[in-house]
Amino acid sequence: MTTSPDVRPASRPLTEPVGTVVPSQVPTHWYNLAADLPEPAPPALHPGTREPLGPDDLAPLFPMALIAQEVSTERYVEIPQTVREIYALWRPSPLIRALRLERALGTPATIYYKYEGVSPAGSHKPNTAVAQAYYNAIEGTTKLTTETGAGQWGASLSFACSLLGLQCEVWQVRASYDAKPYRRMQMETYGGVCHPSPSDLTEAGRAMLAADPDTTGSLGMAISEAVEVAAQDPDAHYALGSVLNHVLLHQSVIGQEALAQLDEIGASADVVFGCAGGGSNLAGLSFPFIGRNLREGTSTRVVACEPAACPSLTQGEYRYDFGDVAGLTPLLKMHTLGKDFVPPPIHAGGLRYHGMAPMVSHALELGLLEAIAVDQETAFAAGLEFARAEGIIPAPESTHAVAGAIAHARAATTDETIVIGLSGNGVLDLPAYHDFL
Repeated sequence: MTTSPDVRPASRPLTEPVGTVVPSQVPTHWYNLAADLPEPAPPALHPGTREPLGPDDLAPLFPMALIAQEVSTERYVEIPQTVREIYALWRPSPLIRALRLERALGTPATIYYKYEGVSPAGSHKPNTAVAQAYYNAIEGTTKLTTETGAGQWGASLSFACSLLGLQCEVWQVRASYDAKPYRRMQMETYGGVCHPSPSDLTEAGRAMLAADPDTTGSLGMAISEAVEVAAQDPDAHYALGSVLNHVLLHQSVIGQEALAQLDEIGASADVVFGCAGGGSNLAGLSFPFIGRNLREGTSTRVVACEPAACPSLTQGEYRYDFGDVAGLTPLLKMHTLGKDFVPPPIHAGGLRYHGMAPMVSHALELGLLEAIAVDQETAFAAGLEFARAEGIIPAPESTHAVAGAIAHARAATTDETIVIGLSGNGVLDLPAYHDFL
């Protein structure tokens, strides 16, 4: 019997096993970068008074436990047992050595990817969806409203609400609602209700449609609608899938696990690449690495990879801005393209946000991370290259991190260690790949 030769260039033979490295358990605490920052991040401001927000200002939208986490400076916050038990459905997520990608690139670098696509919803978003649903449920909230871009967050919150007995109502950016029907079907399967945004169901949505009946929508528009409905219903709260400090806190399980997994094999990351839209995936992966840099003097580089079509970090202004179009949210000090910015309907719908998380923006200002912009064609080409080497089809959002890492690996001249945040799988995004092909 004969076998076909492997004709791809090889920088090293396949002498190491291909597989996963996992720590012994799910983290027991979330990590809070605020405890280690050399300067505190600027506070959120009340949109009317322009004074720092107090707990009472946020109470109509969030449960008190999340409000406390939003302003906490404690280094570690304990994860409730119920949340940990749900996390155990998919956590710890695998850290995988990308040996075949290394060979395909002919690089001397060592590449790992932290794969969040193993979650029930297929992305990193359940890490905070479960936590937010839990804290709302124990406070007596019966319904959560939210926005979603590509749909990973809407699906994740619908999943979390189904497990914890809450109703879930989602406003999805119209461009993604039309282009990604399977995400809406996923939400409905979990029991969620999904509307295209802007819609005629809210005052904010009607005003947006009156101004531009053919708008493709934006996350800022969808946030306005979800916030409006939550604020008017005493039994409802609003849940945000990115940007805010408590969301970034919940996502820190990603980076904590990655550090533990690397420690187990005696490795350390030279550079970490994460995709950046609102900032939750990037922060979840990178903040534990940045925290170790600050506490222990390590020198892991962190590179935020954002879409060239919505480049808040690389081209936005660092200033106070609203998180939504209608101006219903607090003012946040962040890198922003302006609340009225409507990005083109790129396939990476989860990255179509006009601003960046205040904590991520602050970290960039302090020089704790760096940022690059990746155009859509380069991102999808990298996604195909990764899929054909590793077998996993990355979510369009994740392809931006993959593109940054591949470019870095191709230029590498030494055996440095690269970690990629693979924030989700692209199985429900195949029409986007089809369009690219």
